[in-house]
Amino acid sequence: MIIGTVREIKNHEYRVGLTPESVQELTAHGHQVIVETNAGAGIGASDNAYALAGADIAATAADVFARAEMVVKVKEPQAVERAMLRKGQILFTYLHLAPDPEQTRDLITSGATCIAYETVTDNQGGLPLLKPMSQVAGRMSIQAGATALEKANGGRGVLLGGVPGVLPANVVIIGGGVVGFNAAMMAVGMGADVTILDRSPDVLERLDSHFKGAARTLFSSHANLAKAIIDADLVIGAVLVPGAAAPRLVTKDMLATMKPGAVLVDVAIDQGGCFETSHATTHAEPTYIVDNIVHYCVANMPGAVARTSTYALNNAVLPHAIAIANHGWKAALARDHNLLAGLNVWNGAITCAPVAHALGLGYVDPASAIS
Repeated sequence: MIIGTVREIKNHEYRVGLTPESVQELTAHGHQVIVETNAGAGIGASDNAYALAGADIAATAADVFARAEMVVKVKEPQAVERAMLRKGQILFTYLHLAPDPEQTRDLITSGATCIAYETVTDNQGGLPLLKPMSQVAGRMSIQAGATALEKANGGRGVLLGGVPGVLPANVVIIGGGVVGFNAAMMAVGMGADVTILDRSPDVLERLDSHFKGAARTLFSSHANLAKAIIDADLVIGAVLVPGAAAPRLVTKDMLATMKPGAVLVDVAIDQGGCFETSHATTHAEPTYIVDNIVHYCVANMPGAVARTSTYALNNAVLPHAIAIANHGWKAALARDHNLLAGLNVWNGAITCAPVAHALGLGYVDPASAIS
């Protein structure tokens, strides 16, 4: 198979779909890899490194899209990239379609076969291709929140861990999954006063056992959430409904109950955000203020630590990319029901039920695509 990867063009996105090491693995399996020039610059991977790994270097993204049978990316294709997709071409990347009708429409029109990292599952019901970026984003959310809390950045002027004689910051984390757990580890490690809310008794029990009193756990009822954020200096939105739009749990009216200068970090912004006042921001302008509350809503947080993120993502993605390349996408998905769960768009139809429901579009069972 001819596999291509291009330089990411989303604002301040420095990750890349394939590392030179991944290229070497793919070429060892007999596949041809095309890499756009300077695609790996953000992780310190030169064109020469890719060439030594066996890749052909293309002058433009258009060259890659024109030749590749499968395009492996990181972020959802931007409009100019979607215009280059063709019928039957495989796109393997993060898509986050539920809050993005424009992208969804373009992918349907393209006729491409679009497999989304974020809905590929594993045998334990987890999301293995989303997990590494959730780990990164969860840990980064505390760094970002601590910076936003500084007075010069519009925050309350509170040091996350406090100092002897002065209380630490109060951190509230909504959601105890991968993002929430990693956020809590960082916040606890920095000495913050941490409360984690979740609706699953099993998750709450697991968190309580892990943190052994270093972080409190609380059932995420509306009343408990509303009460918790009143005293919060930093609130992390770490809610995920796989494939679907995130629920809006913190309303605009609730902001009035919070301390002026408190910070909201919405890690769920890729799926539309879990705060009513959230809208996507960029690393160039990461924050804005609504009703005296600082909002950090960067939609590609892991892009800021591109090298760590790229290698973590490639570790998870590469086995699936090899399977698709070795067997063809139909056979690969037929052999692996977890990979089949990643099929979001096929032959001009939506094959992910939560996406179809969120956007009010028709749904086709993905099994139809491989039958």
